[in-house]
Amino acid sequence: MSSSSGAIRTAALFGLLALLAIPVAMGVAQLRAEIGLLEALYAGVPVALVLACVALIASRRARLARSRSVAPATRGIRPARFLAWAGLYAGVTGGIALIVYSVLRWAQ
Repeated sequence: MSSSSGAIRTAALFGLLALLAIPVAMGVAQLRAEIGLLEALYAGVPVALVLACVALIASRRARLARSRSVAPATRGIRPARFLAWAGLYAGVTGGIALIVYSVLRWAQ
């Protein structure tokens, strides 16, 4: 196994975790009465952003390792990069939602 395939798996795993961070936080808030939805979102958004950044770094590392190899096949890098960018999109969207909510609360 080459280092690029390990980095591809890492990128895909962290990208998937980044995508699931906010929905899992909302699910935990639904199951636990002492955790509100807003507090869960305050925790889920930064987790999603950090996991997405790790996924993007791993996908970039995998792409670099594949480009340096003798047979530079790109199989598997695209889905991992898609998951990483989708996780970043979810985190940024959640962050924008929190910012808009904060501005609306401040203006009230």
